[in-house]
Amino acid sequence: MSALYFFDDVQARQFEPFALTRPGSELRAGTSLIRRRWEHATGLKSAGFISSPHLMHFEEGDAPPFLSPKLEIPAGSVIVNTRCVIPIDLELKPFDLLMCGGAACAVKLARAFPVSQFTDGSIDIGSIQTTLGGLRIKGRWINEVWDFIATLNDQLMEDIPSRGKALGATAKTKAAKVGDHEIFIEEGAQIGPQVVLDASAGPILIRKGAVIAPFTHLVGPVSVGRDSQILGDRVAGSSIGNHCKVHGELSNSIFLGHGNKTHTGFVGHSYLGRWVNLGALTTTSNMKNTYGPVQLWTPAGVRDTGQQFLGTFFGDHSKTGIGTMLTTGCVIGAGASIFGAKMPPKVIPPFAWGDGKPYDTYDVTKFLTVAERAMARRQVVLGENARKQLTEAHKKRWSAS
Repeated sequence: MSALYFFDDVQARQFEPFALTRPGSELRAGTSLIRRRWEHATGLKSAGFISSPHLMHFEEGDAPPFLSPKLEIPAGSVIVNTRCVIPIDLELKPFDLLMCGGAACAVKLARAFPVSQFTDGSIDIGSIQTTLGGLRIKGRWINEVWDFIATLNDQLMEDIPSRGKALGATAKTKAAKVGDHEIFIEEGAQIGPQVVLDASAGPILIRKGAVIAPFTHLVGPVSVGRDSQILGDRVAGSSIGNHCKVHGELSNSIFLGHGNKTHTGFVGHSYLGRWVNLGALTTTSNMKNTYGPVQLWTPAGVRDTGQQFLGTFFGDHSKTGIGTMLTTGCVIGAGASIFGAKMPPKVIPPFAWGDGKPYDTYDVTKFLTVAERAMARRQVVLGENARKQLTEAHKKRWSAS
């Protein structure tokens, strides 16, 4: 096996508000990006991803590049369906076909294969491997975008002990510890006085460079990423990526990375894309007054999620103003900037601007200027390819109607 290639199928390409600005392999499930899980399991380097054409200029950290339909994937390469989330400690032996839950999740190419065969996302990767049966592995499929939140608690319960032990993290701290689950604190993390680490309901992982401010209450299962800051209040059942700032009550939510929630306000059962910034007192509703299942906008229309708890899905680079109150099952498109006293609608299109419908469209030049400033504050450069990709996303922005 030579390298890893990630494939977004038709379902993955519907995972808005994220699919407009990133491939599925660069989404966080539990403690880790989907790509990282497969790199560890196979021991292979990621060489590319196959997804919607508007992502051809995607550029972020060490993420692999978009594959042009004009190319061929070499024989011996492994193609992964990005919707399959495998165990974080899985170590795979050489294989021809991997099966998870009765469906093909990864295949080794017996011959070179044209990328053009994957262009529309409809191909079943199992159909390009003649091996019968295949190796069966454990894992879970993300069939809908809300599954990232619906499966979060179980995923963290599985991930944290494996991740913590692999890192050699210990529980050495003067912080008050409660509960019987394991607590992992990587060397280089800073735990302030009067911090409570409550592992009654699940384990806790705090990565190196993380800062847990005084009077913070962490309730497991919780994972705090590298160089992130938890600035007080109660954080429960959540996965916080690298370089985030979190203050105020947070529950059952995912921060992809470089997220900013430095002020008071409740966020629950929500997913924050990269470079999201929440204004002071931004609050999400995560349960209906009727206690019934939450509905969520999708590109295929409004869907019944079957979930009693579901908050807001924030696209990359989206921003809220002071005092923003978000209704249950809200979707905020990438690059949107909303503000004002009125409660926004359940779905806000990408690059929307204003304090209510009808929203203006955020001028792309002004948006890129703001994005560049925000990223520079975290010592990250907005590269030329990323500019092109965000510009293309602006052109391909979807409508909420």
